[in-house]
Amino acid sequence: MSKNTKTVTISVEDKLKALYELQKIDSSIDKIRIVRGELPLEIEDLNDTISGLKTRLEKFNLELSKINEDIVENKNTISLANELIKKYDKQLKNIKNNREFNSLTKEIEFQNLEIELAEKKIKENKAKILHKKEIIDACQVQIDEKQLELDLKNNELDSIIKDTEKEENALLKKVKKAEKLIDGRLLDGYQRIRSKVSNGLAVVSVERDACGGCFSQIPPQRQLDIKLHKKIIVCEHCGRIMIDSKTFEEK
Repeated sequence: MSKNTKTVTISVEDKLKALYELQKIDSSIDKIRIVRGELPLEIEDLNDTISGLKTRLEKFNLELSKINEDIVENKNTISLANELIKKYDKQLKNIKNNREFNSLTKEIEFQNLEIELAEKKIKENKAKILHKKEIIDACQVQIDEKQLELDLKNNELDSIIKDTEKEENALLKKVKKAEKLIDGRLLDGYQRIRSKVSNGLAVVSVERDACGGCFSQIPPQRQLDIKLHKKIIVCEHCGRIMIDSKTFEEK
């Protein structure tokens, strides 16, 4: 004995009504997200900026450490040269010929030149340190300012999310429920249109003889076809699905 299975046929009008209801829910979610505005993107940009500044600051501090190491090295060079000069001065008192005298004198002159060169490098490095510290301070000020701005924007976003999270979650549940009433192919088309248009409106009504999405004029016969809801009609200009919302609101 065979079982008869009934095939449920959903009318075009019911499909369009389901799409219209889904569009209303999605538009409500869009409005909530518009309240957040550009905050998420601004927060992302600020995080990137702070990260970049911190990388620069780290680089500057490494350069500063290297300069300080060079100063220590040059101070050691001066200390060593002074020790050698003292040593050579003592030896000069005990020399016995001109050759030894000339040799020691040249060594002392060389060590004096080493001291002079090291002192010059220390002076230059101290000037570099002052300049580098100015750059580091300015960079730190930028980081502090950006961090303050980031904290304020994070707090603002958290506050908005806290106020709207419950409503948004409820709407998202409604979206899932509404999507189940629409066949996959039609739903894919709806979502594709939504992703392409700036205001997220994939389903629009006829307003003042024009498409409610792009405001292009619609011929009278086409308006009549739209009101009848016997077939899915899209705007020839913007590709949005067109309906007569008054019909659905009255039912």
